[in-house]
Amino acid sequence: MQDGDVESLWSQLRPSSDGLVAAVVQHAASGQVLMLGYMNRESLAATLRNRRVTFWSRSRQTLWEKGSTSGNTLELRDLWADCDGDALLVLARPLGPTCHTERDSCFFRHVDGPAPRLRDAPGGPSPGRVSASFERVFGIILERKAGRGATSRTGKSYVRGLLDRGVPKIADKIREEAGELCEALVDESDEAVANEAADLLFHAMVGLASRGVSIDDVAAVLRGRLGISGIDEKAARAAKR
Repeated sequence: MQDGDVESLWSQLRPSSDGLVAAVVQHAASGQVLMLGYMNRESLAATLRNRRVTFWSRSRQTLWEKGSTSGNTLELRDLWADCDGDALLVLARPLGPTCHTERDSCFFRHVDGPAPRLRDAPGGPSPGRVSASFERVFGIILERKAGRGATSRTGKSYVRGLLDRGVPKIADKIREEAGELCEALVDESDEAVANEAADLLFHAMVGLASRGVSIDDVAAVLRGRLGISGIDEKAARAAKR
């Protein structure tokens, strides 16, 4: 993006007297509202150039790329402006929790009760908590793929080790976990079924990461199948082979 392009875009917005526009960040996949920040021309340019959400810190009076210290960055997916041009809607993919409290969203304090007061509530407002959970897990897998972070006392990462052993080993694990889920479905408890399903989905996501396929790609395929007969969809795929 050229400087002139940013200038042209900025001229179409209506920043406040201090040169800022509000920027509401929303999870690109789940729709969950993640946080509110503020952008000036420079932070908007950095966001568009690097595809990582960058704000203007009013307290520090400097550019602030979200997650530059913690690693919990926000990958830009899309950008919208409101009708007045004084606010932006930023659709992003979070890599890790967005809030400094380690919650997915900064909006976790609910205004509650007949005498309204703030009350911490798990999760916060979200139409897609399941999707947000998958995104967070997949983000951690990508962090391990990049060689960042480890969760065991030995300093080793299970995901990193699995990725290092390659696709054949990952495929073996997926087959193993699929078999265990099938066995659980037959005669084990609902809790066991949920645990085995989680294992299978987790290893499937490791497989996606190994191939460079994102969880968003899979979600897009599923969205495209909505309203289509499974029989017709499968027949259409077979006809393309």
